[in-house]
Amino acid sequence: MGARNFLLAVIACSASASAGAQTPKPGSLETYKDWTIGCDNRGRCEAVSLLAEGGNWPDNPLMVGIRRDAGPDAAPEVWASRDARGPAEYSFIVDGRKVASTTGMDGEAKISGPQASALAVAMARGFSLEIRSGAKMLGRPSLAGSGAALRYMDAQQGRAGTVTALIATGPLGVNVVRRAPPSPTIKRFPVFPEPAPVAFWREELTALGSFTGCAEEMRSAQPLEQHRLAKGEELVLVPCGSGAYNFTAVPVIATGVAGRRTFRFAAFDYLPGWSEGARHPMLVNASWSPERSRLESRAKGRGIGDCGGSESYVWDGVRFRLAEATAMGECRGAWRWITTWSARVVERDR
Repeated sequence: MGARNFLLAVIACSASASAGAQTPKPGSLETYKDWTIGCDNRGRCEAVSLLAEGGNWPDNPLMVGIRRDAGPDAAPEVWASRDARGPAEYSFIVDGRKVASTTGMDGEAKISGPQASALAVAMARGFSLEIRSGAKMLGRPSLAGSGAALRYMDAQQGRAGTVTALIATGPLGVNVVRRAPPSPTIKRFPVFPEPAPVAFWREELTALGSFTGCAEEMRSAQPLEQHRLAKGEELVLVPCGSGAYNFTAVPVIATGVAGRRTFRFAAFDYLPGWSEGARHPMLVNASWSPERSRLESRAKGRGIGDCGGSESYVWDGVRFRLAEATAMGECRGAWRWITTWSARVVERDR
């Protein structure tokens, strides 16, 4: 599968998620020349720079982005990211004029407050951006498409025509700016991993391979994973195929006593990875964190990880609920993916 087609599948694969009013609806991404942008369900938007089409990969690439929460009082924030260690000065120079500066740490720098607003507007209207540390050039992210991306941000957040807009400014006051919608809440079911589940008997493994359709992959892959959810109930990650950098697994809930366990596919409020419908969910590069009752799926568009999509779920005692989703639809050097869905997680009594 080509990288472009792969990403279309990753970002759109969960459109067949189970119906219902509570079904999460992650935001989509838009690309304008060398910038891509997306917003989540809380109205928080982020625009990220991409490598220019056909450009060479720098020895130490540098990303720059602009994020802003929804709501009348939210201000923009500009960030830069690269591979580095220790403190360093970051100067943002647009069309030869130094607009903002800060001290970053370990390759991460952030501009906030009035400096960030001025820098975002200058980037949208400018032709060239240089980020320097003293006399050292750190990077020259492209500004092509940044203005269109920020105009899209203004529109998505209901700022167009108001004094709070970055690009689509107007005379309307802050009182007309759309407020952030409430965050969905997930009640996390606490999981205690001890005692560890008993290994499957041979007959159970045969039944599990038949149930998932992954019998052949189970024989040639790493052993399946068993994780205790509650007494007599466990999460099973069944290996079901692999590639150069993506490893797929079918999530199954096993119940009952050792030797006579029964199986059902894990339920999700939003389908992950490469799922083939609600009756056959599929995770990619899956991981399980019992201390947070959290199941992760992260599908990479190519090995260096600069594109793809991810989902993070929390177990509520019945199904896995989407807590966060991220995506990056362009394989052009953006290793920090954009959040398209987020939820608030609270503790639930057992």
